[in-house]
Amino acid sequence: MSVEAEVTTTGVKVELPKSYEDIKDLIRIDRLPHIWCPGCGLGILLKLLARAIKNSGIPIEKHVIVTGIGCTGRLGGYLKLDAYHVTHGRAIPFAVGLKMANPELEVTVVGGDGDILAIGGNHFIHAARRNDDINVIIVNNFIYGMTGGQYSPTTPKGAKTTTSPYGHYENPFNVPLLAYAAGASYVARWTVLHQNELYQSLLEMFKVKGFAVIEVLSPCIIYTDRNAMGDAVDLMKILRERPVIDHNANLADLEIDFSMKKIILGNFVKRERPISYR
Repeated sequence: MSVEAEVTTTGVKVELPKSYEDIKDLIRIDRLPHIWCPGCGLGILLKLLARAIKNSGIPIEKHVIVTGIGCTGRLGGYLKLDAYHVTHGRAIPFAVGLKMANPELEVTVVGGDGDILAIGGNHFIHAARRNDDINVIIVNNFIYGMTGGQYSPTTPKGAKTTTSPYGHYENPFNVPLLAYAAGASYVARWTVLHQNELYQSLLEMFKVKGFAVIEVLSPCIIYTDRNAMGDAVDLMKILRERPVIDHNANLADLEIDFSMKKIILGNFVKRERPISYR
């Protein structure tokens, strides 16, 4: 049973599943089907983020989404909210500007690991240092997905990519440790397959006064290193079977290496720090 059906701008008749009944007013059905590959986790994140926004207790008109470039950058275009699609690496400073201009807004950045942590890396650490009152969701698929499969700041050491055909030799970022060390008020990590935990973390994120970061692990089924992780189904099994939830984990132990047996998830940091403006 569908909750709604309409012909989109592409001429395709789209029917939302009944499970979307509560958020159908937040989804731009006319823009469906979305561009993401089957098996990508961004569709799951879209659904959970819309549901969290709807149930945040914050008026819908005060929510703003800012995205950058890449697969994740398309997410804001599927939500019936004020959404800004900005240049590569500049989502965070744009979001900070919005918040400074209108502190009543609930501003959320959604970006990929390359967009946020490579070209946008300095913006990330300085926004955390200032404890700017915005939310940042980092969708970590360990690769540059839309632009050709290059290695990113989170690509595991040894992984073969289009720009490391003999194996990646650089150490990846430990994202929760980086966020905490730079000054974030809230730091969490979940996968798109841990839907209830991720949803609850998104709700918690909206309550935080200060810089809130959620790292969302999501599979890229096109460019992920098949030698290290197998095929797309194997990658999804890794994200389902290897995680261990430990909210009190030592942040120094949160590196992700797919040769290891576990990936640590949790809500790691929640603290009060002065923010850069009020």
